[in-house]
Amino acid sequence: MQFTINGQHYEAEPDIRCSLLDLLREHLGLTGSKKGCDHGQCGACTVLVNGRRINACLTLAVMHQDDEVVTIEGLGSPEALHPLQAAFVRHDGFQCGYCTPGQICSAVGMLDEAAKGWPSHVTERLGEGIALTDAEISERMSGNLCRCSAYPNIVDAIREVAEGEAQGKQAAAA
Repeated sequence: MQFTINGQHYEAEPDIRCSLLDLLREHLGLTGSKKGCDHGQCGACTVLVNGRRINACLTLAVMHQDDEVVTIEGLGSPEALHPLQAAFVRHDGFQCGYCTPGQICSAVGMLDEAAKGWPSHVTERLGEGIALTDAEISERMSGNLCRCSAYPNIVDAIREVAEGEAQGKQAAAA
């Protein structure tokens, strides 16, 4: 089977019961995505599939042969951090770091969802631009747990990137 992960093509023959997370970690050596609960409740395994965030532990690898999968390894590098990675460093949005890859992948997906106008449970006004308040960010990130409780710093990092993207769009429109 062929997979496209982080823009690279991989061949693997996983068992048909193999999760996407186990394919990444055990078959391909991409260990950035973490196995936390293995039940889809902690978000440590969050990756992007065709731009949407999913829990890699809850989906079978064979379902994603024709998809574009992006893991934390595909977002940036030590020399060229993704804006969210850099913001997490600036705001100390991690403690032990175990949940950080899932948090960052989830935040990338969440910012895209908000930009597309997808409401959350706490979105106050539909049909208008979504204000990424602390409550809105927290709700949208609620599927990603941090046992070290770095939540305020994670929200600050995400808000910084969201505000920077909004300012960039305004400058491009002017």
